[in-house]
Amino acid sequence: MSADTSGAPQERALRHVAALSSGEPLDPQLRVTLNFHPDRLVGDQLILLRLADDGLYHSQFITGTSNGGLTAHPGGDRWRWESRIFGSAYDHAPAHDRPVYGALNFRRKPIGAAPRFGSAHFRLTAEALSRATFCYPDSFFEPSAFGVASRMALIELATADNPDALDDYIEAQVHGPVRLDCDVEALVLDPSYRGTAVQAAAHRLPCPIEWHAGFRLAIDQLRRYPDYRGQEYVDLGTEIAVDGHLDPRIIGDAACTGRYDPQALKKVWHCLARFGSPFDAGQDDGSL
Repeated sequence: MSADTSGAPQERALRHVAALSSGEPLDPQLRVTLNFHPDRLVGDQLILLRLADDGLYHSQFITGTSNGGLTAHPGGDRWRWESRIFGSAYDHAPAHDRPVYGALNFRRKPIGAAPRFGSAHFRLTAEALSRATFCYPDSFFEPSAFGVASRMALIELATADNPDALDDYIEAQVHGPVRLDCDVEALVLDPSYRGTAVQAAAHRLPCPIEWHAGFRLAIDQLRRYPDYRGQEYVDLGTEIAVDGHLDPRIIGDAACTGRYDPQALKKVWHCLARFGSPFDAGQDDGSL
């Protein structure tokens, strides 16, 4: 079969994944969310300020940052996965044409679909569903099950599985620009950022701000789970804790000192997200 070379890379990628997909149409009330850490720095600038300046949510190929692996470069794992999943549609495309990654919030979590990647999330509009592709499990595992909004059998697959709570997401790839002024319904933040520079920076974004119930984990509880990510991360969490607990702001403050390995802090975040997360909590309606 000859390669599909008609249209923009985004159109070719969508057609390729659609041909691999099956199932009934997606519930249009569901949303794609983009989880991230809102207090991390890009260079010496808070990520939310960079987002405010750009007005766009960029892929790892542009930012060079990630809350997962850093493999978005020609020949890297992310490049190779995209080449396979999207039928080589992006192989020769500029970095700014590539998709951004999030997850389908089919469980309707107020903390976003994939909190392992951050305490905050952008909730995208319904329109984003029409230009999203999906896979299960994460593209890291080189999946063979795919979906698009018109053909979505992945929810059945995901709900029949029994993964760790941080791994129970359906990965989404949104094709085409994600503009903060028209593609985002809300930025949803953890309450630990109230009254901080993160909240001030969030007010510069052209989208509403909402707050979820919050991540919080007592150190006594963290110590019950040394086998989850390792005793060394329990020890690190204990070291950086404030008043006997962890929350996203505390881990973010530790990250900004430059004293700690970012990959180690990521494991501490996983512990907080897994054992201190309000998975069943209702969403705070505190829009600003």
